Amino acid sequence: MNTYIRLLNFIRPYIPRLILAVFCIMFAAGTNLYIPWIMQDVIDKVLAEKDMTMLNIIAGGIVVVFVLRGIFFYGQTYLMAYIGQKVIIDIRGAVYRHMQRLPLSYYEKRQTGTLMSYITNDVAALQNALVDNVIEGVTEGMTLIGSLGAMFYIHWKLALLTIVTVPLVAQTINIFGKKLRKASHVMQERAADITSILQETLSAARVIKSFVREEHEIDRFDKQNYKNFRAQMKTAQLMALLTPIIEFLAAVAVTLIIWYGGWEVINDHLTAGSLVAFLIYAVNLSNPIKRLSRVYGGVQRSLAAAQRIFAVLDTEPDIKDMPDAVSMPRIQGEVEFHQVNFSYKTGEPVLQEVSLQAKPGQMVAIVGPSGAGKTTVANLIPRFYDPGSGYISIDGIDIKTVTLDSLREQIGIVPQETVLFNGTVYENILYGRLDACEEEVVAAAKAANAHHFISQMPEEYDTQIGERGSKLSGGQRQRIAIARAILKNPRVLILDEATSALDTESEKLVQEALDKLMAGRTSFVIAHRLSTIKRADMILVLEKGRIVERGTHDELLALNGVYHKLHQVQFSGNPGNAAAVQRK
Repeated sequence: MNTYIRLLNFIRPYIPRLILAVFCIMFAAGTNLYIPWIMQDVIDKVLAEKDMTMLNIIAGGIVVVFVLRGIFFYGQTYLMAYIGQKVIIDIRGAVYRHMQRLPLSYYEKRQTGTLMSYITNDVAALQNALVDNVIEGVTEGMTLIGSLGAMFYIHWKLALLTIVTVPLVAQTINIFGKKLRKASHVMQERAADITSILQETLSAARVIKSFVREEHEIDRFDKQNYKNFRAQMKTAQLMALLTPIIEFLAAVAVTLIIWYGGWEVINDHLTAGSLVAFLIYAVNLSNPIKRLSRVYGGVQRSLAAAQRIFAVLDTEPDIKDMPDAVSMPRIQGEVEFHQVNFSYKTGEPVLQEVSLQAKPGQMVAIVGPSGAGKTTVANLIPRFYDPGSGYISIDGIDIKTVTLDSLREQIGIVPQETVLFNGTVYENILYGRLDACEEEVVAAAKAANAHHFISQMPEEYDTQIGERGSKLSGGQRQRIAIARAILKNPRVLILDEATSALDTESEKLVQEALDKLMAGRTSFVIAHRLSTIKRADMILVLEKGRIVERGTHDELLALNGVYHKLHQVQFSGNPGNAAAVQRK
């Protein structure tokens, strides 16, 4: 109930429309209560007394009632659909906004398909709870209350006999409701698993085909699809059991009414028309109970989705602005690590006692074997993660004391795996600074050595590049990413192996663009190719999370240490030996 109440809080902005919708629902439901009363008059007055005037009044009344019912039905349907759609949009927006503020660690622990399922499958499941279930719940509730009132008015003893079955129905609904919510939670998880597999396999089509693993992926999908089928059938089984049980209890009540009511008519304590009307109201009583049980089951299924959604909304980001955080002033670019320690998991240190200083405009290169902590160093600067101990400062300001947005606005990142968006070339470069003009976008592209190939495209800057830039080569994608970074004009720049996946010709063009990008900026360069960092002002050699060597290229060669060995192997012409050194 707390979850449902929390869900209904999203309706608050639309309360005026909801009140009008409930008004329409109540009047539409009220027309259903008019028919049994008419049947009583038809039997006791029209048929028994041959009253033609009453017959005309009843006939006219039926027409008027159903015209009004049509108007109110239209009102309830349109207004509830409007409210439901608006609430779904609000919830979906709230989940997406919250996800955008969650740290990288949240995404790294979850499958992309599962996260997508929260916004698609789970939010869509709520629409039934907020629209169809509300309409049916209020309608059947009004019918239930009205029918009970009419039954007590006609014959209170017969009404008391009828409601004996109500506690049994309520307990049945409660038992099945708990089972339905549990089964529905499993069903939502299975749907999320299917979304995850789809996301993985559709985005990795090239890999799947290159390894000839189509049948393997089909088998994996079929297994997950069958699990989803089992979860769906478990829910269907519970719903299929609930309805006949409720109907059986309702049949018992109707049987009692017919026996006792017939006895009362025989003894002239009740008219035949009143008994017929009472029976119709009793049927009206059983149908709402049956339908309300279905509504309750639908609500339980929706609550399973709501709980998953609220679990996302209740997730507090571990990387966020401090209460007294201030905006970061325009920085010069002096970056310092002060005895920084960091672990992704407790007891498994990734960085240990890391201290370094990069002066404004310097190029700092970070090298070392895989798992040494190179990328982690880069991730700590824009506060994608926070150190376990120690701190990081820029221009002498602890980066924890400033707002995340003002910090990250002044840091540019060019990753190894370029991420572009499904849009035009122009839109992807503009992403670096949304208020830039066309001249600035073109200037950034020229600085990134990208203007030439863009000009040769069919629609130049308005050319669609496909999902993740699929219509471009690796070098072209990287140069557009560099143009985006140039347009942002950051004071601190992070290059994470930006040229390692490129061919020689593309690497040359990209490296030229990177040199222009790094000019005058404090740059942190992570690279395996030592040829790209010879001109670095300082090279840091990481091993097992510690800085074991630091200095310029010539100074490190003179040390005859780790860097010297790596340099010798890398330039010996034996790539296998270089890879072996990297793994040590």
